Amino acid sequence: MFGKKLIITGLASLAVATSLFGAKVHVLKSTIAEEVFQTLVVTEVLKKMGHEVVDVNEVNYDIAFQTIANNANSEDVYFLASMWDPLHNSKLEAVGGDSKITKYNKFILNCAQGYLIDKKTAQKHNIKYVNDLKDPKIAKLFDHDNDGKADLSGCNAGWGCEKVIEHQLDAYGLRDTVEHNQGEYSALIADTIANYKTGKSILYYTWTPYWVSGKLVPGKDVVFLQVTHSANPNTDSTKLPNGADYGFNINHQRIVANASVKTNHKDIAKLFNTIKIDVNDISGQNMLMANGQNKEKDIKRHAKVWLEKNQAKINSWIKEAKAAK
Repeated sequence: MFGKKLIITGLASLAVATSLFGAKVHVLKSTIAEEVFQTLVVTEVLKKMGHEVVDVNEVNYDIAFQTIANNANSEDVYFLASMWDPLHNSKLEAVGGDSKITKYNKFILNCAQGYLIDKKTAQKHNIKYVNDLKDPKIAKLFDHDNDGKADLSGCNAGWGCEKVIEHQLDAYGLRDTVEHNQGEYSALIADTIANYKTGKSILYYTWTPYWVSGKLVPGKDVVFLQVTHSANPNTDSTKLPNGADYGFNINHQRIVANASVKTNHKDIAKLFNTIKIDVNDISGQNMLMANGQNKEKDIKRHAKVWLEKNQAKINSWIKEAKAAK
């Protein structure tokens, strides 16, 4: 009986110590450089709240989600600030779902994805749908390596979007006319932009917020292709309220953390549920990176500037978070 009381007392002391000195935070960030900025913002706010960042690990999404799930009951905090909902939902389910990982409120709203082609080719050949690429004559317009197939600058393995693209190549009967080029996305898209500048027809996948749509502006330089019907492994329907269907849902990025955070660190859980960054702020920062400000010191400076500009908002988030404690 005495031993049990001692253990309970020890746990209570640990809880008090955590409360006084802050939590130990393990930051997980994706391998996409353009998602570092938002991770830094969250990390710096946690530091302002008095929490200790003990390490920062760059890993792919699957490893990030598995690491968080493995530490579901940890006293420490493990978080990723770039979970795409619904794109990554199946990845979360695969490692235990809600019992292991908590998905917080929408952090960055209205992130779009889809297929685009240059506006000149779209207008000249009346191309409006991804399904139009089933026609070998249309597909040939985007053939850069003379294999008879359209060259689609696609998605890196492990991001989640590559599975959607592969699914849709089959669903829309495009396997024989479209080549899904994968590799390092930044290199693929650099080639795509170079081809556009030399007057070639281009076909590519991208998302927002991302700098590509600042270089190839939708509606001006390029156009989104729609699909004739929804065919996405993550959802029954990708149709928007206005009737348009681009084959992908509008995603919202969320912060995810180990399940124990919501009970052991209520202030952090409240912050994760409250903090927001405007999608246009992310796009603007990504454009700075595309224009050469892409070193670690640059991204840290971008985060510092954003934090200074939004100081009042941050103070209110911290106040609200501490009240939840």
